[in-house]
Amino acid sequence: MKSDTEIIVRYAETDQMKVVHHSVYPIWFEAARTDYMEKAGYPYSRIEKEGVMLPLSRLECDFREGAKYGDIVLIKTSIKKFSPVRIELKYKAYRKSDGALLAEGETLHAWTDENLKIINLKKRLPDLYKLLENEVEKQS
Repeated sequence: MKSDTEIIVRYAETDQMKVVHHSVYPIWFEAARTDYMEKAGYPYSRIEKEGVMLPLSRLECDFREGAKYGDIVLIKTSIKKFSPVRIELKYKAYRKSDGALLAEGETLHAWTDENLKIINLKKRLPDLYKLLENEVEKQS
């Protein structure tokens, strides 16, 4: 599954050059990741309620073009890699009006318990593991 998340650029997200500040993209990636899990049928709130956390261990972002106030940004999110102990997602941010690629990035997360100790998701939440495994198979 690939998830599409739309974000309207707010004035506060732009810098003196009138383009979206680079620090905003990780926030948008988080919103897109949250939306992805919701659309997959296993929202973050449920994951956390079941005692599993997904801390970020790596973030990469390559910037291509600048978005401006009022632009609608479409972020396409998909799973890049998946294992019982981690998940890596990729993101592509496009300006909706012309399809221009604005940025692309990746985040790497570990599956942990509430004390941030790495867990085996396949053993801890087998339903979530199976759901994500199926999502990866669908992408292939």
